[in-house]
Amino acid sequence: MGLLAAMAALLLGAVSRGELDFAKMELLCASSVITAFLAAFALGILMVCIVIGARKFGVNPDNIATPIAASLGDLITLSILAFISSFFYKHKDTRYLTLLVCFGFMALTPVWVLIAKQNPPTMKILKSGWFPFILAMMISSFGGLILNKTISKEQYKGMAVFTPIICGVGGNLVAIQTSRISTYLHMWSTPGVLPLWMKKFWPNPCSTFCTSEINSMSARVLLFLVIPGHLIFFVIIYMVEGHSVPNSKTFVVFYLLAGLIQVTILLYLAEVMARLMWHQALDPDNHCIPYLTGLGDLLGTGLLALCFLISWLLRSKAELDGISEPVSGPF
Repeated sequence: MGLLAAMAALLLGAVSRGELDFAKMELLCASSVITAFLAAFALGILMVCIVIGARKFGVNPDNIATPIAASLGDLITLSILAFISSFFYKHKDTRYLTLLVCFGFMALTPVWVLIAKQNPPTMKILKSGWFPFILAMMISSFGGLILNKTISKEQYKGMAVFTPIICGVGGNLVAIQTSRISTYLHMWSTPGVLPLWMKKFWPNPCSTFCTSEINSMSARVLLFLVIPGHLIFFVIIYMVEGHSVPNSKTFVVFYLLAGLIQVTILLYLAEVMARLMWHQALDPDNHCIPYLTGLGDLLGTGLLALCFLISWLLRSKAELDGISEPVSGPF
């Protein structure tokens, strides 16, 4: 997956810039492969500890492990990637170092497959879990393209600071909801058979948010967390960045509206996709969360870019109206 992620980033970069640097390609592939290995190893151990600890204290692991995995996953991965890529960049004159790393980790792949075969559930994920992650990576990459095209323009100044927030909030909330729905289905049904009250593949959106059913109640709670959560993060960003980020009331309203729209769409899609996957005897945890987090990145980046654009247009219009307004004189 690390190698595929690097290749996807290189391909999208080559399409947008029209060139491909082979030295950078080797460095990025080697950094990505080592980062994927170390991050997966560290997060795997962390998740096992969190789930065991949550069960010991009588807490639902879905409410703790999923958001921690999503948030710490980004932090740990970016930290490791920064360290590893800096190391390779310092030793870029050692021509074959990055190639040896790539081929060395690829040579170890059969060993990990043999180890995975010892555990049937793990082997099942190894066989069927590739497609969701690859497609999710492609969906998320389109969000990266939007960010790459907008970040250098004046009207989108400050967008880079808000992008991880809106994408992270949406991804975390929908991951929690999907995990809860998956646990609910595992408790009350068997793979391939939907409960009687969940027979519809495309439920009415009102039933997703406005009923007394347990999944609907959790969807409402998660939706109500959007505005206070974003407001807290907005205040923190403003305190750190100051006036380098937009702070008008219009922008704040559009920003909160974008967050609500993003999470509402994702929570509804979580309900739909969980039912579809369960009907196909597929675990929603493995086959829904990657798609939904990828869509969260795409929706979040797109809606955020739209917020900045609308805010800039309204501000420009107000400035033009102020200039064109006649100045009152003494006569």
